[in-house]
Amino acid sequence: MPSVTLDQAQAAKAAALRRFQTIGKVVGVGITRVAGDYAIKINLSEPVDPGIELPTDIDGVPVRVEVVGTIRPR
Repeated sequence: MPSVTLDQAQAAKAAALRRFQTIGKVVGVGITRVAGDYAIKINLSEPVDPGIELPTDIDGVPVRVEVVGTIRPR
């Protein structure tokens, strides 16, 4: 049984939206699976500025950050 439930990940996603919106480089926030558990995935348009510490978890839910570039419609 996973140690992080989908309900926990959904609650952490809402907290992540609030926490990461101040960074200004966020182009997406979602839920993913890591090693069988749920995690929060933060997509950034570019790397964060030096000295900005990103959380590795929110309320016990792991956070994965990936720089994906600018999102544009096709």
